[in-house]
Amino acid sequence: MTKLDRRHILAGLSAALCLTAAPAALLAQQPQTQAPPPPSPPQPRFGFEDVQRRAREISAVPFEAPALLPEALAKLDYDSWRDIRFRPDRALLAQNGSPFRMQMFHPGFLFTRPVTVNVVRDGVPMPVPYSANLFDYGKVKFDKPLPVNLGFAGFRLHYPLNDPRVFDELISFIGASYFRVLGRDQRYGLSARGLSVGAGTANEEFPLFREFWVDAPAAGSERIVVYALLDSPSLSGAYRFTIYPDVDTVMDVYATLFPRKPIERLGLAPLTSMFFTGENDRRFFDDYRTELHDSDGLMIHAATGEWIWRPLRNPKQQAVSSFVERNVRGFGLMQRDRTFEHYQDLDLAYELRPSYWIEPQGDWGEGVVELIEMPTTDETNDNIVALWQPKTPLEPGKEFAFAYKLTAMLDSGDLHPGARVINTYQARPKALGSGEPVTDGARRFIVDFAGGELDYYLKQPEKVEIVPSIAYGRIDRAFIVPNPKTQGFRAFMDIVVEPGQLAEMRAFLKSGNKTLTETWSYPWRSEAQG
Repeated sequence: MTKLDRRHILAGLSAALCLTAAPAALLAQQPQTQAPPPPSPPQPRFGFEDVQRRAREISAVPFEAPALLPEALAKLDYDSWRDIRFRPDRALLAQNGSPFRMQMFHPGFLFTRPVTVNVVRDGVPMPVPYSANLFDYGKVKFDKPLPVNLGFAGFRLHYPLNDPRVFDELISFIGASYFRVLGRDQRYGLSARGLSVGAGTANEEFPLFREFWVDAPAAGSERIVVYALLDSPSLSGAYRFTIYPDVDTVMDVYATLFPRKPIERLGLAPLTSMFFTGENDRRFFDDYRTELHDSDGLMIHAATGEWIWRPLRNPKQQAVSSFVERNVRGFGLMQRDRTFEHYQDLDLAYELRPSYWIEPQGDWGEGVVELIEMPTTDETNDNIVALWQPKTPLEPGKEFAFAYKLTAMLDSGDLHPGARVINTYQARPKALGSGEPVTDGARRFIVDFAGGELDYYLKQPEKVEIVPSIAYGRIDRAFIVPNPKTQGFRAFMDIVVEPGQLAEMRAFLKSGNKTLTETWSYPWRSEAQG
């Protein structure tokens, strides 16, 4: 029996797709000495099923990493790579009055695995050929011409998001399976990924998109569809992204995975962000900018209807928090603080970084929303990961499909009607100037709740009470006071935790049997003494 290898399968599949246009071209060269044959039946249109077929077939052979770049490109530093820019006048997708434009990223620097990008027109996919004249190389010079089959690092799509006359960047796909998407008046911040495997472990695997197909949109189209082929040592996958640009840009994501080996720590809809310092975590405070983060909290909508807010941290050592759920309704990394004065950064505009909200479609079953927080000593590192981890591991030979909606937004206040957490602070549990001793392992947490109906209850604040709880510690005191500055309430919790112990706190406000706010959730580790 002939042994099939991955290269033959990939080459054969690519050839099969390219041959769809061949018969007509060959007939045009034939002398017309007899009556022409009847017209051929229409060729099938390229679609998601074709990407699924490719993913299924390559999963049957061992993973083969894409070819590496020529040394001249691999050794480029960031500034040199950034100096290579796509020429806007060569942008693709401009035919037929399409409102979208596509530009390519040049390989180099960290992006050492070239990908293939295809445009699908009238149902027929055609690769975008690499050509040096697509790019302005600025000050970058090479000793010899680059290969003609170089490929691209990725691509980005443009759309008139903020001005009908200007094609703003809408979404970019570059690096492993990373992508970033924007809505109106947003600046790039956090990233999404197609998939994660073993996130936060020493053996983490970064699946990559090795080929894309962009469906050329028609004139006046308000959406665009991108297909992607994902691959890694553990699995392959087929993805369909349907992107709707708007004030809040929405992406419908559908994927089918084909495992090569058992996978226990699978991360669906993973999000990656940065949290360096904020009002709740002042471990680094030697900067005129008092807050530096792309996201300031994890929000979860549980199947029970409960809303949970977990402020992010920059811990001294990696920390993992798991929120057990069944059929979670939604989760996301959010940037709630939109006040420029809290960031004071004219260039980076942290107050305009989007929040990404994930809404599972269909039954995701049992699993956990997992939050991974890693230590970082500056704001250039993405140190936050949030994802959904299914309880049941993937098994080889068993296909696994899932779908979700991703929304890029600035204002998340419309997601739920209740009041929400707007500030989290911590301090020593004693009054200013007081001589009272502070117990080892004692800490005070101050939480501001605002919005919803809280302004209504300010007229009779005694009707509102705090419901606090703690695991692995004790609560010495918990109370609330009206906060007219926020039209809400400020909650205080004094806790005591054994030195070295990690405590988990929760608190929400209610009036009678009515829950008024989301649930604030926060871990805190008491420093070991001596």
